[in-house]
Amino acid sequence: MDEKSLQVLEYSKIRERLKSFCDFSASMELAGQLEPTNSYDLAVSRLAETTEARKLFSIQDVSIGAAHDIRPAADLAARSGVLDPQVLLDVKSTLIACRELKKTFEKKEGEYPRLCLIAQGLPETHGIVDSISRVLSERGEVLDSASVKLADIRRNLRIAHDRLMSRLQRYITDSHTASMLQESIITQRDGRYVIPLRAEFKGRIKAVVHDQSSSGATLFVEPLPVVEANNEIREFQLAERDEERRILAEVSSIVGAHAVELKYGVENLAALDLAFAKAKYGDSIRASEPLLKEKKEERRKNGDAPLSSFVFHLIQARHPLLDPETVVPIDVDPREGTRAIVITGPNTGGKTVSLKTVGLLVLMAQSGLHIPAQSGSELPFFKSVYADIGDEQSIEQSLSTFSGHITNIIRILKHIDNRSLVIFDELGSGTDPQEGAAIARAILSHLLEAGCMTLVATHYPELKTFAHSTESVVNASLEFDIKTLRPTFKLTIGLPGRSNALAIAQKLGLPQSIIESAKAEINPLDLRADKLLDDIRKERNRTSREREKLEKQRAKLEAQNADLQKRLEKIEDERRETIAKARAEGELEVAVLKRNIDSLKSQLKKAGQPLTAIKALEEKMGRMEEKVESPVERRTDQSPVSNLQSLKLGERVTVGTLNADGVVTALGESDAEVQIGTVRVRAKFSDLVRRQAVDERPQTEKKRQPSSTVNRPSYTSPGMEVDLRGLMAEDALDKMERYLEQAYLSGLPWVRVIHGKGTGKLRQAVREALKGHTYVKSFEEGGHTEGGEGVTVVKLNAN
Repeated sequence: MDEKSLQVLEYSKIRERLKSFCDFSASMELAGQLEPTNSYDLAVSRLAETTEARKLFSIQDVSIGAAHDIRPAADLAARSGVLDPQVLLDVKSTLIACRELKKTFEKKEGEYPRLCLIAQGLPETHGIVDSISRVLSERGEVLDSASVKLADIRRNLRIAHDRLMSRLQRYITDSHTASMLQESIITQRDGRYVIPLRAEFKGRIKAVVHDQSSSGATLFVEPLPVVEANNEIREFQLAERDEERRILAEVSSIVGAHAVELKYGVENLAALDLAFAKAKYGDSIRASEPLLKEKKEERRKNGDAPLSSFVFHLIQARHPLLDPETVVPIDVDPREGTRAIVITGPNTGGKTVSLKTVGLLVLMAQSGLHIPAQSGSELPFFKSVYADIGDEQSIEQSLSTFSGHITNIIRILKHIDNRSLVIFDELGSGTDPQEGAAIARAILSHLLEAGCMTLVATHYPELKTFAHSTESVVNASLEFDIKTLRPTFKLTIGLPGRSNALAIAQKLGLPQSIIESAKAEINPLDLRADKLLDDIRKERNRTSREREKLEKQRAKLEAQNADLQKRLEKIEDERRETIAKARAEGELEVAVLKRNIDSLKSQLKKAGQPLTAIKALEEKMGRMEEKVESPVERRTDQSPVSNLQSLKLGERVTVGTLNADGVVTALGESDAEVQIGTVRVRAKFSDLVRRQAVDERPQTEKKRQPSSTVNRPSYTSPGMEVDLRGLMAEDALDKMERYLEQAYLSGLPWVRVIHGKGTGKLRQAVREALKGHTYVKSFEEGGHTEGGEGVTVVKLNAN
């Protein structure tokens, strides 16, 4: 890409914005070097990387952590250099960041193929992280445990230090010497431990003078008796330094052995962080991925070089460097086959901003950046982009003169081809209007012959006429509000702009006589054309407003439809959940009934009774099995026996849980004994229903009652699961024991014991208790949908 054109279009500011989203220096360097590519495949790949990164950020928060550019450190280590502790910690944190990122992209090649490909180039740790952690603390201090020798040296150093401090302390506490000291402290000078002696007592204590205060009143002396102790400490300190350096050199050699891989890994880490920065930048400007289209070739009739057909479809495009809250978006959507757009309009009306918007968005797309435009926007792919913009916003102010413009245009014309985008602001300006217009028309004709795509901003009316009468050239204009005398910054493709000079002058108060004189000087056909353009613009604006209203109504209807759809989905989910729960309860009820029938058959055989009484129950069980797959109906309420005084011996009752009739033969405090055929069972009052209450039910319900008069005792079900989480092991086992007894007596075939995962101690205690339990037939770990390791499914024995 042309470097001067990048400067004119302020592409460097895009790089600076992008660098602000990078997390470490290597990726900032890449962002500063980012340039639009002239390879279509590379541009599409870069855009896909950004799209994958934005998709990833929408699901989870990902970063490169505390990574650093460790390439200089790797080079130094490779040359047998010794790395400082802080540099080694940087290597450690970088490798940890790489390891975490590799975990993030594990088995996600289908979702993020390009990011995963970059992540595969991140370095392995090769034990470097463990080696550094073994010898360095988080503050960069070499640990005592780094080597046996270092631990011995530091132990001896502490002993020697304590011994020296003890001897110096005597000088401070001894009444004879304490009065000679300026302060009762021990300090250091040149690495030696000294005491502050008052100058007038010099010589009273035999010592080596190391320093004195600025006033000369205090001498910092090392008593001769402790010189050897100070020497010993210094020796240990030197030994400690040498051992620390040896340890650091050993770890540095491990880093140096993998220097090539580490440097390559940092480059990949920088590429990954750059993709993350592009995603963050795209989110910050509310950008979307553009559809990048290669040019279509069109053969000329005379057989010359092919022309390029460019497809521009920018909807609600915004200048990326302006405030998205205040900038006015533009639509650039010319008809297919357009190769030049001539933009006209008032000064400060937004012509230059519109040109820069299109140019920057093309450069951003070919750099792999998402563009601030509506989703679905399309851009052509260009091999090169050239711009000559000479206004106050240009970096090169010298290009604002006519000679500067022409010099730059000459340079551009030497390099363009049929895959170039050329942007000219105020083409032909800065000289005689008639000659300038002629030069502008000639340059525009040359560009059309070359087959490139051209955007031109101008004030010349001759170029409006040229655009109107020339194939593949289209007019465009920026609107001006006569009422407020301010530009609207709205770009309109297909209509040329008006100068509005007479209208503005009249609005500002220029005498009407002068206005009329000026109109008389203008060709009537031009005035009529301006009036026609004004009418067309008004009609177009009215149509646009109506379309906006329709779009808002459509968006509102879509939002309502989406809300209704969510509600319907929620209702459907609740319906399915209810049906699933009902079916589960039905399956449990059928299983319990089967077990009860088997038990009754066994009891009847033992009692020598015929099995014909069981047939009705078996028929009912068959009907229940059929209903398990159908919607569950609400059960009819019955009247349980709630008053002990109202129940009498010999009264006929129905045992509700078994749907079997019997006669009360004995009464207890909370239950009664009921004889059903030859079998006597005990049932709670809440499970008994008077025969009279049963007979008073509707006839249709009576028909559904089984004819059996023989059944077995039943107990209230404690539910299909028991939750032991949060309990101590002893309390949990007591609760489980009571629950299993109730479950066994109520005839449940299986139950779920919820103990949670945690440390596994409660799970182990529960399963130990279940082994060989009287009521337990077998048990197993819960399935994936049942809670996995946190649940044990227990199958109970038949009672």
